[in-house]
Amino acid sequence: MTLKIQQPKGLTYKILVAMGLGLVFGVLLNYLQGVPWIQSLVVDTILYAGGKIFIASLKLMVVPLVFVSLVCGTASLDDIARLGRVGGKTLFLYMFTTGVAVSLALIFASIIEPGAGFNLTADTAFKAKEAPPVIETLLDIFPTNPFQSLAEAKMLQIIFFSGFLGVALALSGDSGKRILAIFNDLNKVVMKMIMMIMIIAPVGVFCLISKVFAEQGISAILPLGKYFVAVLLVLLLHVLITYVGLIKFVARLSPWEFFRNFKDVPIFAFSTASSGATLPVTMETVERRLGVDNSIASFTLPLGATINMDGTAVMQGVATVFIAQAYGQPLGIAAMLTVVLTATLASVGTAAVPGVGLITLAMVLKQVNLPVEGIGLIIGVDRLLDMTRTAVNVTGDAAVTVVVAKSEKLFDQKIFDGDQSY
Repeated sequence: MTLKIQQPKGLTYKILVAMGLGLVFGVLLNYLQGVPWIQSLVVDTILYAGGKIFIASLKLMVVPLVFVSLVCGTASLDDIARLGRVGGKTLFLYMFTTGVAVSLALIFASIIEPGAGFNLTADTAFKAKEAPPVIETLLDIFPTNPFQSLAEAKMLQIIFFSGFLGVALALSGDSGKRILAIFNDLNKVVMKMIMMIMIIAPVGVFCLISKVFAEQGISAILPLGKYFVAVLLVLLLHVLITYVGLIKFVARLSPWEFFRNFKDVPIFAFSTASSGATLPVTMETVERRLGVDNSIASFTLPLGATINMDGTAVMQGVATVFIAQAYGQPLGIAAMLTVVLTATLASVGTAAVPGVGLITLAMVLKQVNLPVEGIGLIIGVDRLLDMTRTAVNVTGDAAVTVVVAKSEKLFDQKIFDGDQSY
């Protein structure tokens, strides 16, 4: 089932303009930060409230979207065994792309040497939270109270329960079909609500971008310019090598058409810096513009928004090399292999933990005996890089989804090739 709900016209152009204006306005506010009312009224009140309301509106739709859409998608599968195949393929591809991401980061960071000649200050410190054991995260997938899981937005538990309910509906004959019809109608209503929220997207994007640059300023990246550029370069290479490779050689589709149809989502993800908040837009775009069947997209995309963190893996790889060089402790082959393994497994094992990027980085540093306090060096520019990482994360979710859908023959080539311009 592919929903035909029209997005607001000119959305890409409006968001790009809002981002540009927000950047200029934010830098101007940063320059005027000595004026008391600028910070208190404009930055901390107007921009803060505007951005928070927009993000809250998007997050409002995430739980009902994932729950309703996944129930519909799972229940519509004509072969229940296919759910197991889809899950296996998706998990493998997510872990594979994450492994490639951190490997590319280690290789190119070793060549670029972002931490060479960098002197650490004595007062640099960072206290990392302890990440839970992997087994706890795996056990936490299974809910004891589905209503509590929905209320607390525990995505892995919601995915499990929704899939379980969808399978039950598919096996319940006429009773299941009657309930499924209600869920299909709810799905259309939820998607319509999302499109209504998208009307105010440019305003929300302007507030978010303005606040970031009002607080950070362009000068924030100058002391760590080499590290900043290294992360951006590896993120770009990961998209061009890994995702383009999957789309071109595994799915046998045109990468150009993929990015042309999907272009709105990375832009939107960059502005929100949240894969979860971007999920409603990702799902609508993957189904309506890339031609992926709802039964695939409703499973792979929520799972990807929860556990697939290629952009974070890139940051971990570059940051590990950066900190090692800054402390004069070069990494050997064994240490690099440890980083790859730890970062890849951590992408699943700490999926439900707030601040997961810095937590998993702390885990990686401990595994190779590097000082965790080195994380304090990169915190200043991490907010800006996080926006780019999120754009890469959602692109990876979509690329894997297209590959899985194509392999399961639940992919509409006509929609993918068609003129979907606004």
